Formats: sequence, structure tokens, C-alpha cells
Amino acid sequence: MDTEQQKKGIGLIPLAALVIGSAIGGGVFGIMTDISGSAGGPALFSWVLVGTSMMMLSLSINNINKKRPELEGGIFSYAEAGFGRFSGFISGWGYWLTCWLGNVAFATLLMSALGYFFPVFDGGQNVASVIVSTIFLWGYAWLVNRGVENASYVNAIVTICKLVPLFLFIIVAISTFSLQQFINNFSSDIILNANGQPIPFSSQILSCIMVMLWVFVGIEGASVVGSRAKKKSDVGKATILGIFGLIVIYVLVSMLPYGTMTMEELQTIQTQPAMGYVFEMMVGKWGAVVINGGLIISLVGVWLSWTILPIETMRNMADDGLLPARWGKVNKKGAPTYAIVLTTLCTNVFLLSLLFTDSAYNFAYTLGTAAIFFTWLFLGLYQMKLSYQRKEWVQFLVGSLASAFQIWAMLFVAFNEVMLVLVLFLPGILFYLKARKEKQQAVPQTKLDYLLLSLVSIFGVVALALFATGVLHL
Repeated sequence: MDTEQQKKGIGLIPLAALVIGSAIGGGVFGIMTDISGSAGGPALFSWVLVGTSMMMLSLSINNINKKRPELEGGIFSYAEAGFGRFSGFISGWGYWLTCWLGNVAFATLLMSALGYFFPVFDGGQNVASVIVSTIFLWGYAWLVNRGVENASYVNAIVTICKLVPLFLFIIVAISTFSLQQFINNFSSDIILNANGQPIPFSSQILSCIMVMLWVFVGIEGASVVGSRAKKKSDVGKATILGIFGLIVIYVLVSMLPYGTMTMEELQTIQTQPAMGYVFEMMVGKWGAVVINGGLIISLVGVWLSWTILPIETMRNMADDGLLPARWGKVNKKGAPTYAIVLTTLCTNVFLLSLLFTDSAYNFAYTLGTAAIFFTWLFLGLYQMKLSYQRKEWVQFLVGSLASAFQIWAMLFVAFNEVMLVLVLFLPGILFYLKARKEKQQAVPQTKLDYLLLSLVSIFGVVALALFATGVLHL
């Protein structure tokens, strides 16, 4: 029997569930409000841009896994293979930031959804919410510490459960859909600014992009646990299967309300989770109960996934010498206890921000999305490099499109957020240098490594100064 088939680990279906489960979280339940500042036309065009970009990324993951099956370190290993050790660190550290910042966003929404049933959590940003979120946080840490693969199978089951309310919403929205209402909400001219002037089509697109990208974060989840897959070839397949399902679900959930409600009605719903209130207007109070219940299940599942992903990334980076060796040390269950505790502590500290801001969810997800731009960019660039070396020009085009979109988004959609992420790279660089000192002979440096290290350090310090002086702000 083939050695790869004998290998114990996560199979294709659980991997595909990990991709979908990692991406479908709270974002899809609130996306109709987050894009309600745009008319149907700009929103649909934004989905074309984002969906195409995400498909290019998934095709890149699939191609790289086929051509370089030995890269088992997770998505950061693509950057390292293509551009050196420090590039691998940038990719991995950005992904690690994304995942635990996402957990802060999930905590906010989970408490808000619980607040629909239990008023003590109303708003999701009070003392009671922080206490219960902390209990959830360390509960997940305990579960993952007992074995990552077992936790992944739990997530596959939860994924099936949380899709039910989404499909129910889609079915009811289709049955009440009015083409005329959709047409009325389609033109960008109906969205006005405070002065009563139409907001430009391009500006409406920019307002959609960030939240649409956020709901796709997690599509690379299978590659992060790729070393634990039964078959390496399943990683790419799972990513493509997951992305197709996600595009269909997201477009239907976000666009169908344009055919069931007026823009005025959509824009008046600002409380999250928005889907619950939209569904309540469609079918009555029971609709909000179903959606909020589904959101709670969704967040319980996706929070579990996103507890696994940053820890696996940290373990893989430590094993590869990009972070101190202690971060990758595993217990008898094969789980990296030190990485679990450290990541959980970072998340727990950031949870305190729920007490000091009214927009903790938006801040966490925009910053997390900006962090993953670095990871996605290196993925696209390595797809380009690998395809150029092999003279595979269709694959080269795929990588070019993926890379170009990430650069455009970093410069024109989330420039301030990207600058703040550069600040968060500064402490990571210290850990990277410590790891280099531990394994100096095993961590060779190239001119590109030194150049990127210098640039990231300089831009990080400059960004810190600009935020401190108020020149930049979020």
C-alpha cells in the first residue's frame, strides 16, 4: 500500500470543512450591513474583483502543492522557498497576527449574539462579555492542547450545523426576491453623502472590499495543517472545493437582500448580527432566533478553527528556525503547549479592548485582514516565480493577478491598517533574530533577507512615529 495512503492524519473532507469552517464565521452574518453603504451595482462588481482574486489564490495554492509537495511548513513555507528565510517569517508572522486578531472579532460577535438571548451581554463589549470570552478562549486552548487533529474533526461536525441557518436564509430570501426591487437598488447614484451628492462608484467599491476580503480569510487553512494531511494532494483540492462553496454562499447572502428590502431599510439596520434583523423583518421574531442561534454555533466552530491555525503556524515556524525553538516544543499529545499559551495570552490581552471602544469588531477584522495581505502577496509572488521558472505562462498569469490585487488593496484600500501591521512586525523581528542566534548556522541570510529586514524595520518605526503623532490614524 502507498505510504501516503497509510499516513494517519486529516482527510480531504475534514480539510475542506476546515477551509469552509475557518472562513465562515461572524462576517457572513453581518455582511449585508457592512456593504449597505454601497448600491447593488458596486457591491456586485466588488464581488467579481474579490471572488476572482480569491480564486487565483486558491489555484496558486493548488499549483504550488502539486509542484512542491515537500513544502509542509504551512503557507509561510511558500514565501521562504521563493524568497528566503525572512520572507517566510513575514508571511508566517502576518498569518499568526491575522488569526488571533480574528479571535477577538469572533469574541465580540459571539457575545453580541448571546446578548439577544441574555441581556447581560447586550452589545458584546462589557465586563460580562470579557469574562465569558476569556472562559471560551482558555477552554479552546485546553481542547487544542489535547490534540490538533481531534479538534479539527470537531470543527468538521460544527461546520455542517452552522450552514443550516445560512441555507434557510437563502431559501426564504429567494422566495421573497423582487427583481424590480433589486433593479431599484442597483444604481450607484442612489447612495448619497452628507451633502446629498452621489458617492462615486469607485468609492462605493472601496468601502466593500475590506469586509469582503475578511470573510475569505481562512481559505488557506488546509495548507497550514498540510503536514497533518493524509495525502498532500488533498490540500489543494480542499482549498478549491472550499472557495467555490464560499463564493456561492457569500454572494447569495449579501446580494439577495437588495431584492427584498429598500436601501433605506438596509441602511437603518446597524446592529450586529445584521442577518438576524433582516430575517426577522422577512419572517418574524423566530427568524432572528434561528439566525442568532446559527451565529453562536458558527462562532463556536470558527473560533476553534482559528485557535488551531495560529498555533500550527507558530509551531511550524519554530520547527523551521524562524521563531525560537521553545515555541515549537510539543507535549505527549503532539500539541505545542508553549505556543498555545503564548497565543492565548496575546488574544486575552487584546480582548480588554472591548471595554474601551465601540468598534472593537471592525478594528479587529480590518487589522487582521491587513495582516494577511502580506501572506497572500508572497503566495502570489511565489506562484509567479515558480511558473516563470517552469515556463508555465497560464499559471504565471494566475499568480500575477493574485499579486496585483494584493498590492492594489494594500495601497488603496487599507493603507493605514497595513502601516499599523508593520508596527506589529517589530516585536516579531526580535523573536526572529533570537531564533537566528539559536541556530545561526541553520539560518543563513541572503542580501534579500537583509534588505527586507531593514525595510520592514524602518517602515515599522516610521509608522509607529506617524501613529504616535497623529499623522496616521484608523
